[in-house]
Amino acid sequence: MKIVFFGTSQVFPDRERSQTSILISHGSENILVDCGEGTQRQMRIARFNTCKLTKILITHWHGDHILGLPGLLQTLALSNYSKTLDIYIPKGTKRFLRLLLSMFVFRDKIKTQIHEVSSGRFFQNNDFILEAAKMKHSTSCLAYSFIEKDKRRIKIAKLRKIKVKPGPWLKNLQRGKNIVYKGRRILASKYTVLQKGKRISFIFDTSFNPNCVKIARNADLLIAEACFTKEHIKFARERGHLTAGQTAKIAKQAKVKRLVLSHVSQRYSDKRIVVKEAKKIFPKVELAKDFMKLEL
Repeated sequence: MKIVFFGTSQVFPDRERSQTSILISHGSENILVDCGEGTQRQMRIARFNTCKLTKILITHWHGDHILGLPGLLQTLALSNYSKTLDIYIPKGTKRFLRLLLSMFVFRDKIKTQIHEVSSGRFFQNNDFILEAAKMKHSTSCLAYSFIEKDKRRIKIAKLRKIKVKPGPWLKNLQRGKNIVYKGRRILASKYTVLQKGKRISFIFDTSFNPNCVKIARNADLLIAEACFTKEHIKFARERGHLTAGQTAKIAKQAKVKRLVLSHVSQRYSDKRIVVKEAKKIFPKVELAKDFMKLEL
C-alpha cells in the first residue's frame, strides 16, 4: 500500500505546497482523498497516470478541497478514461457537485457514479473496507478510513521443505483449513500466518470531537490537519479546525502508530512549529510535504 501527497497546504497554496490532495494505491485501486486546485498538475509532476484513478473521496465542499475536480474530470474525458469513476461525498451535498460541473462545458464526458456518504462502512470488497465519520465543521464534513482486510499467507518456503508443490489444493490452506496432500495432513496453523491488514485514517477541517478518535482508532497511519498552534486555539474553535496539540491528543487517545500532519496555516512560515507542539503529546509525528511518499 502506497500513499502519495499531491497537496499539503491549507486554504492558500504557496510556492512549496499545493492544496489538499492525497493518493492511496492498493493493488489495482487508486483512491484520491480530496482534489484541491492544481491536483492534476501535481499528478503529472509525480508521474502518476490519471487514468488509473478508481475512486475519489471528498471530505467537504470548501474550495481548497474540491476546486481541482472539474479540471481533473475534463482531463480524464480527453484521455479516454474507460472506467466508471466512483465519487464519494457527504450526504446531502450532491447538488454542490451538480452546480460545480454545470459551470463547465465538457467536450467529452466520462462515466461517474456519485455516492452520498453519512457515516460508518460505505464500501468493501475482498481486499479492503472504506469507513466514514461525521466531523464538526462549518459545512458537512467527513473523515475517512481505509482498512485493509487481514490476509492469510502461505509459508511457501516451509512447504517446499516437505515437498508440497503449489497448486489448487492450497486454496483451503489459505482459508485457514487443514488439507491432506499425498496422504499427509498439512496443518494451517503450522504452514500459514495471518497477516494483519493496515488502517489509514484521514481527518481534515474539523473541531475536536469524539468521532475523531473513533475513526482513527488503532490506525497504522493517521493523516490529519494541524491548522493552528495552541496560541491560536481561539481561531481553531471559530473556524472549525484543530490545533497541533489537539491532533496529537487524537493520535494518543486512538492509539495510532504514526501521525503525519498536514493542512497547516500559512501564518506559520516555519511549519515545524506544529510538529514541535504535537511531539510533546505524541512523539511519532512528522510533517507532510508535497510529493512525499509513504509505503505500508
